[in-house]
Amino acid sequence: MEQQYSAVSLSDDSDTSSHYRPESAFYMTSFTATIFLASLVTLGVLLITLLVSLAIMLQSCQSENPGATELANLNDYYSHCRVHSLHAQLNSLEEYDLPNICRDLTIHYIKGGQYAIDLNLTVSMIDDYFKSLRPSDNGLDVVLIDIDDIVPPNPYSFYLYHRSHNDSISNCMKEAKDVKLMFVLRLYMKLQTDGWSIILLSRESQIYQNVTINHLVSAGFSDWSSLMMRAEDSDSTKWNEYFSRQRSVMQKNGFNIRGIISSHFDALTGPDTGTRNFLLPDLLCMSQI
Repeated sequence: MEQQYSAVSLSDDSDTSSHYRPESAFYMTSFTATIFLASLVTLGVLLITLLVSLAIMLQSCQSENPGATELANLNDYYSHCRVHSLHAQLNSLEEYDLPNICRDLTIHYIKGGQYAIDLNLTVSMIDDYFKSLRPSDNGLDVVLIDIDDIVPPNPYSFYLYHRSHNDSISNCMKEAKDVKLMFVLRLYMKLQTDGWSIILLSRESQIYQNVTINHLVSAGFSDWSSLMMRAEDSDSTKWNEYFSRQRSVMQKNGFNIRGIISSHFDALTGPDTGTRNFLLPDLLCMSQI
């Protein structure tokens, strides 16, 4: 009986052990858990400190070298102001008010040297075009140049201009006029050397003819073929019609207009006569500043 009981007991034990499966588990003491949580908190603080440091460094770099951001903003503002300026010129809106930012942009355009760069590029393009042509020997092939942005306006409007603007803007506009005068005068002398007859156009009244001639001579201009100015009784608000009439009169008198140079669309618009038009870079809001 003892042998049978032992056999039965061994059999039961073996069955029990065959059904037992050990389970894996991770046990952590309270001390270990405390250290683990403290480590996580420390790591979080370090990450926050790193992010704050990077933000401060980035802000410092932007303040020391804001060129890229400033350039992007300038390009956006330039496009914005250019659209407004073109709209005003195309519709002859002399009293059209451009956004205030355009005034600051115009000053930056001049002081930063970009205005001189654009003028140089345009004048070089004009020079290259007329190099490919040869004027006729009879002197009837002419080039028209708008001089209103080159020589000072009549004394009364010149006085009003400087009376209504601060010195910084007035000095900036004077600098722009001097730069344009330099480039246009260089082109003027080159065209004369190549044998082109030049007719000067102005929106000013004929009563200021002597003053205008004195300004032209003192600026270095000479030997122009003609100086065409507005009649005293003519309408001073429709410049595109004025220039169209002037061109029609010249063509009826046998002149062949080979090119027109101006900073304004009103001198360049009109019936298509095969004339090559050249638009000098303007100052966005020069007439509105």
